[in-house]
Amino acid sequence: MSIVFVPKKLRGEAKINQETIQRLLDENDQLIRCIADYMKKGRAVECVKYQQFLHRNIVYLATIADASPADSTSGNTSQSAT
Repeated sequence: MSIVFVPKKLRGEAKINQETIQRLLDENDQLIRCIADYMKKGRAVECVKYQQFLHRNIVYLATIADASPADSTSGNTSQSAT
């Protein structure tokens, strides 16, 4: 089960680390493949729940990204351009 489905009272205790993020990305990959498979079979109505799961995961990952401190390597991009 995705960390996104952790009850609100326990979410503060959920550890956000690279492993958790990778697990969500892998889950998103599976969801996208499942959605594409259903669409190919003409079963668009049945893929709606998977689209909702995917949307929830993407919003959760975006929230984590917004809350994380700025990457220190972003300052190095200007040096490589010169």
